[in-house]
Amino acid sequence: MAILKTKKLRKYYGTGDTCVKALDGINLSIEEGEFAAIVGTSGSGKSTLLHMIGGLDRPTEGTVTVDGKDIFSLKDDALTVFRRRKIGFIFQSYNLVPVLDVYENIVLPIELDGRKADKKHIDRIIHTLGLSEKTESLPNQLSGGQQQRVAIARALASKPAIILADEPTGNLDSRTSADVLGLLKVTSEKFRQTMVMITHNEEIAQMADRIIRIEDGRIAGDQYVQSK
Repeated sequence: MAILKTKKLRKYYGTGDTCVKALDGINLSIEEGEFAAIVGTSGSGKSTLLHMIGGLDRPTEGTVTVDGKDIFSLKDDALTVFRRRKIGFIFQSYNLVPVLDVYENIVLPIELDGRKADKKHIDRIIHTLGLSEKTESLPNQLSGGQQQRVAIARALASKPAIILADEPTGNLDSRTSADVLGLLKVTSEKFRQTMVMITHNEEIAQMADRIIRIEDGRIAGDQYVQSK
């Protein structure tokens, strides 16, 4: 079953001779449970695509359907609620709240939504990501890799339909990057979580099940990675 679909997705900036076609007719389908990497050079449109999929920006034309819902048919307030419940984000900047400890950071989006956290589910995530000894630590007491693990845990905690990871290892050294990517793959499989990762790094992309290549705002390649 397709958990994510885009149809004739376009994002244009400017008009006439100055028009920039950041996305130029993207048709994409991601199946439930897939781990897909979207790769491309700087300016190829991959980050714009992530913003459209995540409902962070509205397209010039086209549709994005997440878990059966055309997200841009929603008004801004309803889209915010849908995004909070159905889409998890992992950014390279972590975006942790410095005055909250690890556990509080993980459950924050759920509490902001007025819902009760599933403690058993969150404990499993914390254990899987090796954070059991760090739940009462503040972000500034953690390494970069540990902070990124907290960001992953926060994204998984609300049981979203899809997780979007934007250059999730961009601020990490190569060894920590490998650890974090391994954890992304493990958590994707363990929690049957659909994951879409944006990266410019071909080696990182090979960790995914599927590689979608973006060039000049269009899909230039789409292939499944053979199991190693």
